[in-house]
Amino acid sequence: PHPTPPATMIVRTLALLAAVATSASALSSSFVPRSSTLPSASSASTTMKLYDWKRRSADESSLNDVDGSVWTFDTIRPAPGSRKRKARKGRGISAGQGATCGFGMRGQKARSGRPTRAGFEGGQQPLYRRLPKYVGRPTGPGHTKTIFNVIKLDELNGAESGSTVSFDSLFETGAVTKAKHGIHKIVVGREDLAVDGLTVQAHAFTKGAREAIEAKGGKCEILSPTTNEVVAA
Repeated sequence: PHPTPPATMIVRTLALLAAVATSASALSSSFVPRSSTLPSASSASTTMKLYDWKRRSADESSLNDVDGSVWTFDTIRPAPGSRKRKARKGRGISAGQGATCGFGMRGQKARSGRPTRAGFEGGQQPLYRRLPKYVGRPTGPGHTKTIFNVIKLDELNGAESGSTVSFDSLFETGAVTKAKHGIHKIVVGREDLAVDGLTVQAHAFTKGAREAIEAKGGKCEILSPTTNEVVAA
C-alpha cells in the first residue's frame, strides 16, 4: 500500500489551488469590461453639434415625424447641423474673430478699404504687363471688351418683306435660340440676305451686314444697351 501523505502537504496543495483559481479569475475580469461601461441601445444614438444656438433647445419632434408631417415652404427646414451661420467678427475675443477680426495688428492689409488695386503683385512686373501686346487688343486695368450676342444675316431670311426684325421677334419665331448676352450684333452669315425692305433693330452692326441690309432696301436701327429703345437709324 502507498504511504498516506501528511496533513501539511494536503493543506499546502489546497492553498496553491485556491491561489491559482483566484489569479485566473482576476486575470479574466481585467479583459472583460464592466456592464456599466458597455454602451446600451438607448445611449448609442448618434448626436451632432448644432451650430445654431436657437435650435439646440427647441422642440423639433414634429420635424422628425416624416410620415405625419405636411411639408410646405413655411415648414421645411434644413437638417440640424447641416448649415452653419456666418462668423460674426468683432464681437469679443472669446468668439475667435474679435478685436482685429482676423486681419492682424497692422500692415497694409489690415487697413480699411481695399489695400491694393486689381492686378497688383507687390511691385513686381504684373501679368498684364508681362504678356505680349497685340494691335487692336488693349489689355490691363481700364480696358474692357464689349461682348455681343451674334445674329447672322441668314437668320433673317425667314422674316416677311418690309417687316421690323429684332432679337425678340426672331426668338418668338424660333429663328434664334436664347442668348447668353443681353446686347445683340448683326454680322454677315454663310448665306446672303434674301429679304427686301427689312427694318433691323440691334445694338450694333458690322460694316458688311449694314451694307447688305441697305442694299436690299432695308434700314438699320441702333438700340440703346440699357433701355432697348431706338437711338439712331
